[in-house]
Amino acid sequence: MGGVYMYDIIIVGAGVTGCFIARELARYKLNVLVLEKNNDVGNETTSANSAIIHSGYDPLPGTLKAKLNVEGNKMYDQVCEELDVSFKRIGSITVALDDKQVETLKELQIRAKENGVETILLTREELLEKEPMLSKDVVAGLLAPTAGIIDPFNLSVHLMENAIDNGVKLILDEEVTSIVKKEGNFLINDKYEAKVVINATGVNGDLVNELINDKTFDIMPRKGQYYVFDHFKRPFVNHTLFMVPSDKGKGVLISPTTSGNYLVGPSANLVARDEKSTDKGTLNNVKEQANNMIENIPYYETIRTFAGIRATPSTHDFIIEESETENFINVVGIESPGLASSPAIAKKVVEEIIAKKFDLVKKDDFNPYVRKYIKMKSLSIEERQRYFKENKDYGTIVCKCEQVSKGEIIDCLKRSCPPRSIKGLKRRLRVGFGKCQGGMCQPLALEILAEYYGVDRKEIPYDGTKSYILYKETKGGK
Repeated sequence: MGGVYMYDIIIVGAGVTGCFIARELARYKLNVLVLEKNNDVGNETTSANSAIIHSGYDPLPGTLKAKLNVEGNKMYDQVCEELDVSFKRIGSITVALDDKQVETLKELQIRAKENGVETILLTREELLEKEPMLSKDVVAGLLAPTAGIIDPFNLSVHLMENAIDNGVKLILDEEVTSIVKKEGNFLINDKYEAKVVINATGVNGDLVNELINDKTFDIMPRKGQYYVFDHFKRPFVNHTLFMVPSDKGKGVLISPTTSGNYLVGPSANLVARDEKSTDKGTLNNVKEQANNMIENIPYYETIRTFAGIRATPSTHDFIIEESETENFINVVGIESPGLASSPAIAKKVVEEIIAKKFDLVKKDDFNPYVRKYIKMKSLSIEERQRYFKENKDYGTIVCKCEQVSKGEIIDCLKRSCPPRSIKGLKRRLRVGFGKCQGGMCQPLALEILAEYYGVDRKEIPYDGTKSYILYKETKGGK
């Protein structure tokens, strides 16, 4: 396979799991490449989930889900400090609506103890002190204080930014369609060669596995639909509220987000792998379930609905193992609590699998920190004025809903994992995330991206590489 650059490791897939693995490998003297089929990282399940760091009380004891959820949860304070990612331990409460569900909460509390997770069973009166808006149907609740909320968009981007800053290479718009093993090494898409391949392709994990192996598992795509509420100041919910879980998942939740918005959802329906539409009937069902938890939910505050696909494995547990093909490692089926488990998954992959393949030598110059992001919205008047004087772009507000300046956008574009689309910018800085959903700021954002990359505005996509916003100028337009 002469003429092709040899990497030690190629990671296929740049969702949050792949990004965590890339950053973990960046600590060592290895040549690492990440291949991602989309034009941005974290653009599938990672960008469309509940944004919850689960405590770990729910997974069956003895499973990888249970072990890695608890371990991963404990790692997030340090991870988010290093990567400048918003993270809050607000706790979760699973509510019971009748005596039968109270018994289920007691069973979950026993399971939590086996998993090493603190929980507290609360009466209705105790619950109302914490959540005054609870519906009259709620009779008890199980509090898990260590649960948290996170910004999953920034998490994946900042992970990859830090990995690239420490030597990892990322190639976008590169869907893996061919994997061949020759002379002990792997050739991917006839142009990338590696000693070890890590399959972290989420909902397509079984398909990528079958490029090199016989079928050994299936990934079943399960769609979840959500409401997104605007941020508002009046009382609503203080914790992440769950229904009693079922075999389909943890059920509908109501939760604050780190940005001040609220999420209500998700549904859970088996669908095609790329089916991400929302529909009124399913969202109405989400609404009916959520109404059992909270009185007078302000659906009039809805600014968007969305759907995400979860990768449900036929094994009913995470698949983290070397496949039948030596040096081809599957890290797939990472459904909930996958986000919470991801840092622990990465350590497991590196310390228990990769360490047997290479003589791992740590880099002396590995830097775990990203350069802090300037957030004008959170600064004092005096601090803002200081930035204005240094750079007038910080005084030009592009997104009025979220108070994002041109200076912040330019700073983001100069980083090692920059946005290449309107949606990529939106996910990083919340440009267009407010009530108007980009109605005011999108044209300005389009101009800034086009100017920075030196291309025509028609060449800037909304999301995927060919999802262009502008087609051509109107007659006489300039």
